[in-house]
Amino acid sequence: MRLLPSLTRIKAGLVLLLMLSGTITASAQPASPSSAPDPKLIGETIERAKGLSNLRSLIVSHDGTILAEQAVGGARIDRPANIKSASKTVMSALVGIAIERGVLAGVDQPIASLLGSNIPSDADPRIRQVTIGHLLSMQAGLERTSGRNYGAWTGSGNWVRYVLSRPFVDEPGGRMLYSTGSTHLLSAALTRASKRSTLELARDWLGEPLGIDVAPWTRDPQGIYLGGNEMALSPRALWRFGEMYRQGGTMDGKRIVSENWIRESWTPRTSSPFTGDAYGYGWFIREMRGHKAYYAWGFGGQMLYVIPSLGLTVVMTSNPTEPSREDNYVGQLHSLVADGIVPALLQKRNESAGSLGANDQKPSERPL
Repeated sequence: MRLLPSLTRIKAGLVLLLMLSGTITASAQPASPSSAPDPKLIGETIERAKGLSNLRSLIVSHDGTILAEQAVGGARIDRPANIKSASKTVMSALVGIAIERGVLAGVDQPIASLLGSNIPSDADPRIRQVTIGHLLSMQAGLERTSGRNYGAWTGSGNWVRYVLSRPFVDEPGGRMLYSTGSTHLLSAALTRASKRSTLELARDWLGEPLGIDVAPWTRDPQGIYLGGNEMALSPRALWRFGEMYRQGGTMDGKRIVSENWIRESWTPRTSSPFTGDAYGYGWFIREMRGHKAYYAWGFGGQMLYVIPSLGLTVVMTSNPTEPSREDNYVGQLHSLVADGIVPALLQKRNESAGSLGANDQKPSERPL
């Protein structure tokens, strides 16, 4: 009887395959031998990804080991890319650090305690019930400033005041109303409470300890950095951010985000009206073949997936000008992970369940 190859030999085959296809870096180290990836499935998944015309980069890592890096369409793994609304996930981390450091009082702190001077005198009294937690989970109850309302909001003379003057379409703590204006209020709150710009905080609290560059991005008319859109990070920088979350808030032995904040961020609090996926504090949540996948999602297909139970972190960046609803593009990105990468890490492949629910067949593009 012919013996099956050892896990070490399987891993060696994977490394050879990926090196021959130009998708692995020379510095990559072998993954944990207890769950060596399936080289054939990984290779097939990478080839499938390269066939997506909107895709610009792909990074796959297991237990901190980069298995594959691929840049296409003129992109580079180390060049900043507009991560669009994946910026909201970064903003959530900054809020968590601010709470840990005492800059913010906590998720139950009313936003009016920090931005009250921007609240119009005739504003709905419910505005004083809106908390930092409501903004993080998109449950402020205020009319959205995303989608068709985005242009009017960003064309206003005071973005913070404009958001705070929106009519209520639900109660604070009600259904999910995806709105970049909510995240921008968090940026304004951080700026007011810390007396430092959001860019300074991002560089100090995330950039320096993670060893990544954080470039300046869009600011509102009052000079406040846009919370929740337009941030530029390289795919490698986004990967290090995701790896930090996978490792419970640490990177290279340094504590960056508290474990408690990660638990809070990954606790489902509402659900997306676009996909049905759960949403926590800046993170979407879905099941992928029996494993919890936490992901950041930006317009066009700027994606970060973290699946702690598999030691998996995946980054994908895409053309930021094309909506990911076209040809079910975001569904294809989900499928690359759920039907290609995840099974490659499972010792016994689960053939019984697909990855895409009914809501993913023709998903709505998440607005700006």
